[in-house]
Amino acid sequence: MIAAMTTVDPTQLTGAPRLVRLAVIGSAAGLFSGLFGVGGGAVMVPLLIVWLAYGAHEATGTSLAAIVLIATAAALTHESYGNVDAHKALLIGIPAVAGVLIGTTLQQKVPQATLKLVFAGVMVVTAVLMLVLG
Repeated sequence: MIAAMTTVDPTQLTGAPRLVRLAVIGSAAGLFSGLFGVGGGAVMVPLLIVWLAYGAHEATGTSLAAIVLIATAAALTHESYGNVDAHKALLIGIPAVAGVLIGTTLQQKVPQATLKLVFAGVMVVTAVLMLVLG
């Protein structure tokens, strides 16, 4: 199914086909967010780039905006299962705001092709580390 979806020029998609791809991307991001705590960067950004021809900057910004909704729903659901340590979440979240401000500023200065390569490298290293250490 994925191969069939990539044969159409994503820049030409409009209407229902585009909405279907956005719904699939959102569903996959939500599923992975609930299962693994990832979804935006690991799922949504690559699919927006490949399936809908978003630029790296636009895909990142769109993903971050959508993550607000996804993360809220996931956090509330995990809270209902007793899986949230609010104190530690604040200790992680507050410095993360500074990191995201710095990262966003830096990202605007980096060419899209470089962003794609660095992102792919981070994904590969993360996968290897999870296999080796996890």
